[in-house]
Amino acid sequence: MKRSVCAAIVASIVSMASASPCLSHGTVGDYTFIEPLVAEDANPKNEFKMLRPGWVRGAEGREFGLGFSLEKTIVPAPDWMSDGVPTGGGIVSVELAGSWNYSSPSEGPPASGFGALEIMPKWAFLTLPEREMRLSVALEMDIPVGNAAVEEQHHTQMGPVFLWAKGFGRDFPETGLLKYLRPLAIQGDFGFVPALGGATWHEMFADNVIEYSLPYLSNNVKDIGLPWPIRNMYPFVEFNYNQLTRGPSGETFPMINITPGVAFMNYYLEIAVGTQLALNQATVPNNHASVLGLVDLFIDDIIPATSWTPFD
Repeated sequence: MKRSVCAAIVASIVSMASASPCLSHGTVGDYTFIEPLVAEDANPKNEFKMLRPGWVRGAEGREFGLGFSLEKTIVPAPDWMSDGVPTGGGIVSVELAGSWNYSSPSEGPPASGFGALEIMPKWAFLTLPEREMRLSVALEMDIPVGNAAVEEQHHTQMGPVFLWAKGFGRDFPETGLLKYLRPLAIQGDFGFVPALGGATWHEMFADNVIEYSLPYLSNNVKDIGLPWPIRNMYPFVEFNYNQLTRGPSGETFPMINITPGVAFMNYYLEIAVGTQLALNQATVPNNHASVLGLVDLFIDDIIPATSWTPFD
């Protein structure tokens, strides 16, 4: 009996891992976008980012974090947005996010605890499935409810975020060598999130992701016989900018990183891993080495009842 149960569990895991690439989560037209490691996704959807591990070693010590978040669609996408493909997502969602952090400074005792609570309502105000493009706006609210020893900011922050996602499958020709550029896509964000009180802390950030969809290559360009799991993968590179325009010590130098990585995505989940490299001298002291990861579950395919929305 125990062997039968174990065999069933193993078979279920293998089935989930080898399933066809998802065509409903973060899909605009024919292109399905990944959930980036750093940048915010422009696509409202139902997902549980179960694990977002991150480890960074800098001049002042080491930091480790385990992030997690739940995003729920509250207004579904209308049928016309699908362009013939079921969207499975929405046009309005709300995300709740948090993290558990451990800091081991070069001087002083280590500290650990939960960080700030992030609340982010998101609205996809423009979707052009024929151009594989989506534009969204969001409101980021960071509420310091965790351990002050591991939180960067001890006052509530709130500000707007602009997000975009654009696939190029319909911008390049379907013949010749240029057709192999059709699986390319970009997505990213730009935000300004100031503190609402206390010490001045005005944070500005921008991220852009360049990704290449091997599922799109196999399904929409040419099947070159890629085996599983390679045919479900997305190599990508992120460019990440962060800066305090005003802070306790005034304006800081911009922090600029490049984040190369690879993501695996099927119908039920996404797994991604990458590393961050400093691109300017001001970033080097804070990033000698780093590793980032993501395990993202598409909950409305795992538990179909979660696809319910209050504003159908």
